[in-house]
Amino acid sequence: MRAPGKFVIVSQYYAPDPSTTATYMTAIANGLGTVSDVLVIAGTPNSASVAQAESGRPVVVEIITRTPERDALARRAIAMVLLTLKMFFATFKHVTKDDVVLCVTSPFTLPYAVVLAAKLRRASAALVIYDLYPEALIMAGFVQPTSLVARLIRFANGILFGALDAIITIGRDVEALLLTYKSVGDRRKIKFIPNWALLPIGYREPAIGNSFRSGFGDKIVVGLSGNLGFTHCPSTVYEAARLLKAETNIHFFLSGWGTGWKQLTELYAMAPLSNVTLIDPVSESELEQFLSAADVWIIPYRRNVVGVSVPSRAYNLLAVGRPIIVTSEANSEAALMLKEDDIGWVVRPEDALDLSQAIRSAASHRAETLAKGRRAVLAARRYTHDRAIASYRQLMSDLMYNRS
Repeated sequence: MRAPGKFVIVSQYYAPDPSTTATYMTAIANGLGTVSDVLVIAGTPNSASVAQAESGRPVVVEIITRTPERDALARRAIAMVLLTLKMFFATFKHVTKDDVVLCVTSPFTLPYAVVLAAKLRRASAALVIYDLYPEALIMAGFVQPTSLVARLIRFANGILFGALDAIITIGRDVEALLLTYKSVGDRRKIKFIPNWALLPIGYREPAIGNSFRSGFGDKIVVGLSGNLGFTHCPSTVYEAARLLKAETNIHFFLSGWGTGWKQLTELYAMAPLSNVTLIDPVSESELEQFLSAADVWIIPYRRNVVGVSVPSRAYNLLAVGRPIIVTSEANSEAALMLKEDDIGWVVRPEDALDLSQAIRSAASHRAETLAKGRRAVLAARRYTHDRAIASYRQLMSDLMYNRS
């Protein structure tokens, strides 16, 4: 039976953008295309032309936008507002009452506009929460918990969550925060659909022959990589490296981008450490070899990460068979992942001493560290593309066919 309407995906980031959000949203759109017509409203340059060139892809409506440099906060805020307005009008134009709209929290203003447009068209609406606001802004130090901005966002959230037909979380720790909003009502509205590994799942030996390990010999290599944003505290890693500089069997290689990477490069310039190597971000074709080069990886969060941000990068680390050290509270999604399968260490956030002790333990007990990595591969099999896409298909189809 032909679906009565279509699925509409609204996201700033979409292929050919290389970001993680774009990768996941593109995969979701393609996966939903097997059960219904799909229209994507995207803010990524060339997204429409790329989709048109590849047969079988969803139709893409490209919203022209400009993104200023990351440090130009005022201009980025203006650009975010303009994009949100354009997305509102595009959604209102292309959505009908028989459609189901799926939006993502990037930028954080987007859901309010998209869900409003969907409801004006009497369409169903679902939201994927990648980052929860105002909590993410509070954790980053941009706003205070009781500030006017925080109160306004929470007020807007109350209206938004009440209007949604489904709220998709990619971390289990988000549910408790969502349930503080009376408008959420029944917790059955909240659906947990985790992201997945983007690399083939299988254990990779930490071989000395790996080109990224060149010069490190048989030392235990501790890695840091990915987007180091406002929710991360990479300086904790650098301080841990300083505390371990006398441990000749441990070496750090650090890579990444974002505000945290700038902070790391400044720290290294002011006080270089012989046990630290800085590496430029690698290409996608090199990612598997790069992640396989370290014996253990660190995800360094700031305090109060619970329910705010989920480490999608962790799935690739599990896929190649590497244990993880996460700095966060014990009830964060990252911590829950590591503890339930004994595939890493959870240490206090922003505590370099605690982090250094976990690294020293990983180095001192190499056999157990390797065992954690092998268990990580087994855990990664719970986080696959096929499982996630099947859940999205089921949810979106339910919203389309079971309208009240």
